[in-house]
Amino acid sequence: MMPTNHRLALLQANSSLLVNTLRGIEKEGLRVDRAGKLALTPHPKALGSALSNPAITTDYSEALLELITETHQTTDSLLAELQAVHYFVSKRIDDEFIWSQSMPAWLPPTPDIPIGWYGTSNSGMLKHVYRRGLAERYGKPMQCIAGLHYNFSLDDAIWHLFDDGPDSLTAKRSKGYLALIRNFTRFSWLLMYLFGASPATSDNFLRGVNHQLQKLDSDTWYSPYATSLRMTGLGYNNKENAQAELQMCYNDLETFVQRIYEAVTTPWPEYEAIGTHRNGEWIQLNPNIIQIENEYYSSIRPKRTTASGERPATALAERGVEYIEVRCLDLDPFSPLGISQESCKFLDTFLLFCATEPSAWFPNNGYCQDSHDNFSLVAEKGRDPKLRLIRQNKTVGLREWAYEILEAMQTYAELLDTALNDQGHSVALAAQRAKVKDADLTPSGQLLQNLRDTGLSLHEYTLQQSAEHKHSLLTAQTDPAAEAKLAAIAEHSLQEQIEIEASDTESFDDFVARYHAQLKRPLLAN
Repeated sequence: MMPTNHRLALLQANSSLLVNTLRGIEKEGLRVDRAGKLALTPHPKALGSALSNPAITTDYSEALLELITETHQTTDSLLAELQAVHYFVSKRIDDEFIWSQSMPAWLPPTPDIPIGWYGTSNSGMLKHVYRRGLAERYGKPMQCIAGLHYNFSLDDAIWHLFDDGPDSLTAKRSKGYLALIRNFTRFSWLLMYLFGASPATSDNFLRGVNHQLQKLDSDTWYSPYATSLRMTGLGYNNKENAQAELQMCYNDLETFVQRIYEAVTTPWPEYEAIGTHRNGEWIQLNPNIIQIENEYYSSIRPKRTTASGERPATALAERGVEYIEVRCLDLDPFSPLGISQESCKFLDTFLLFCATEPSAWFPNNGYCQDSHDNFSLVAEKGRDPKLRLIRQNKTVGLREWAYEILEAMQTYAELLDTALNDQGHSVALAAQRAKVKDADLTPSGQLLQNLRDTGLSLHEYTLQQSAEHKHSLLTAQTDPAAEAKLAAIAEHSLQEQIEIEASDTESFDDFVARYHAQLKRPLLAN
């Protein structure tokens, strides 16, 4: 690898390549009724098939919408598509709303939370049984937490710029994205501070859960300095499940794939005790640490587009990393789309910074405990003015380190501004500096202050906000062509599901066995 100043100089000399940067969004959001309770209605037929509609599906619960964009070369077109999908959905869910918070709305008794249904085909039942397994392992309420995933890739020519060695493009690209991921892991605590937006939750979510939150009102619990309860032990960083044992390695692709393979194929005693069947029905795909690759909860993932039925780990092993998926973002409750233009431009700058700056391998067999601890600390108490993080075995104040990172990002913001003829990246960077100076400007700080100012509970405030977002979406200027396209996709997806169901020729048991057999044992490099 070349020295970083040389790499940055090469990037500056070839800045036109940044025009080919691609980004996409997968945005989750619970459907709720007019009282703000989890919708118990089926996935609306007008939205198409949850199995085969590429733009609108469900994640865990039947009520947990997932809205998916194509990839875009600009954030303008990205958000235009995301808005079109939101408009299409909002127009077709009658008097229901899309919940604007990451932490769930009022949930019914746990047994009544509906698990996503994808029809009777083998591929649809695989999705459903996988989610049954999630319910058994982690509980249904946690699976109703929503977030936003940001997908990002650079022009392949950039990896040749950064690495002039003899390796193939596939190898250079994989090494480059893993280096990005290592830097992201080092610095992702900053995203928790700047964009964490879930410092509180409703009493309804905490039924039977041990916690140390404080009471804000009769229905709202909060942590005074928290930025993202979603990414703490109350959400996806629970240290009491099997995944806490996983220590993924991002030093090289071979080791990463090997550890994913081991997690998918190694039984876990607690899950073995559950079994795969109950009363003659499948309740999980297998008793292993994770049932399939997607079960691994991480703040970022290396990704590769897969063929139908192809296992993600096998695709990565055979064809390398194609893009990365940022998974730690809370929904922005102040945006009807769950994310703002400013946030997108900052993320692009941050990810370019992570891809270009030096990124040494992690010691300790590829696991960086300090980075994981920093991330958790900021999620739990990032707005504490006295908070100190660990950097190279020493403590450093959050603000001091944050300013250093943002200062280092300035060159990348200016580079993107010049290449894309768009000053928004520098503007977005300046907005984040203001948040570091004043923690009350962060989404988590603003949310708590709004709750205090209005006297509303989190549930009341979010219901009001969700209704306002729906109104703004439905009254905004729309693109009839985009709506017609989404309607055609939805209609086609319903027919496609019928055809998939009619084409099945094997039993579900045989289908599951064949699916597991498609996972190939990776060959570790010598």
